[in-house]
Amino acid sequence: MTAGVRYPRHVRVRARADFDRIFASATRTASPMLAVHLLSEEGPARLGLAVSRKVDKRAVGRNRIKRTLRDAFRLLQPQLAPGSYVVVARPAAAQADNAALRAAFLTVLKRARALPPSSAAGTMPASPIPSTPASPGA
Repeated sequence: MTAGVRYPRHVRVRARADFDRIFASATRTASPMLAVHLLSEEGPARLGLAVSRKVDKRAVGRNRIKRTLRDAFRLLQPQLAPGSYVVVARPAAAQADNAALRAAFLTVLKRARALPPSSAAGTMPASPIPSTPASPGA
């Protein structure tokens, strides 16, 4: 685990009432593997996961999906917009490897505008020092 980045209890969506409230009034963004319900609210970004037996009949498969998504959320949490996120896995997630799950999660979050936009095109960062022409004879 990366130092300083944790997944404490207060950033988890756990109560049935919270899940119901989020499903009822959140905006949904989906991909073939995942659907993300995002309810913008004050406080830190919180995560809830829904991985049913329709996704994978084996508990070990469902737990792998949840573990991978939890870790991806944990690493992205400082960048995420405040609100409650509920991720619903779809059957295609069972056949995906961990890297594909992380990529799908990142794609859906970008599509939901939960992450800041990526930097402008180009390979070099903008220079903080304005360029000055060289003086002749120097």
